[in-house]
Amino acid sequence: MADSSISKRKAEHIRVVLEENVAGKETTTGFEKYRFEHQALPELDFSEISTETAFLGKQLKAPFLISSMTGGTAQARSINRNLAAAAEERGWVFALGSTRAALESPEQAYTFQVRDVAPNIPVLANLGAVQLNYGYGVDECRRIIELTGADALILHFNSLQEVFQQGGNTNFKDLLVKIGEICSKLEVPVGAKEVGWGINGRLADKLFSIGVSFVDVAGAGGTSWSQVEKYLTSDPLKKAAAEAFADWGIPTAECITGARSLGVEGTLVASGGMKNGVDAAKAIALGADLAGFGRKLLHDAVNSVDALLRTFEQTELELKIAMFGIGAKDLNALKHTSFLRKTD
Repeated sequence: MADSSISKRKAEHIRVVLEENVAGKETTTGFEKYRFEHQALPELDFSEISTETAFLGKQLKAPFLISSMTGGTAQARSINRNLAAAAEERGWVFALGSTRAALESPEQAYTFQVRDVAPNIPVLANLGAVQLNYGYGVDECRRIIELTGADALILHFNSLQEVFQQGGNTNFKDLLVKIGEICSKLEVPVGAKEVGWGINGRLADKLFSIGVSFVDVAGAGGTSWSQVEKYLTSDPLKKAAAEAFADWGIPTAECITGARSLGVEGTLVASGGMKNGVDAAKAIALGADLAGFGRKLLHDAVNSVDALLRTFEQTELELKIAMFGIGAKDLNALKHTSFLRKTD
């Protein structure tokens, strides 16, 4: 794909996600099936509740991650810098959008550079795993880390999106071996994520076994990329077929419980349709280590850092109140609570 085409597609992705209804139809995160059992006497001082944790050797004020969204356009640069600045102030993890555009169009590299506004938090670079079948290898991954100053690289899985995407890359053969090679040779940790259809427990286990450091399950219940690409494709068959996949995917809650029920012990991020701090609390109680937010933050990110900070603070407060409501003094207590019940 030509460099200008990548930038144009990234700009169109931002527009569609902001303006169109791209949520999966009849899909939910699964968190609505769980309720906390309120503890009328929490035996805690609310002011002493701690939401601090660590990730990639760095301290976080809250167990939250800004999911990979964008890059490669002037608007994307503004979005990324607003997100990174807010994440720095509130102590969240920040994940960049796909950095392929920075390698194939070097003049776009500046849209991914945020270290000057986020010097202390974990910053994660991002590349489509399928690019390992299209000429990319450890040298390109190293270059991405150099360009972004990131602490880790995420390899994202977007097989269905590539099918619906105009000119998409659809050869996903033998990628586990190639991902393992990147994990063994790259000097920074490597993570893996879906883009909204979910990673099941069996795949999460395989990924950890080949050296992946963390897995973002990115389950169903939020943005559906078949619906996004439906607005962009000129292929009438793909446009029509996208409707059949509007409810495709594994709910985010099921991704987390599925992995933990198999004994998967690695670091898990729960993203995909996260609405608020109560959803985040449920995700952690079910076994996640971090909760990731994406489209929920995009409108604020377009506007200002201040708008983001208000949303961040509210989300943190919601998490803390949920913890207070079940008497969990810290994230370890939340993760091991017995006060989360499935309702059906």
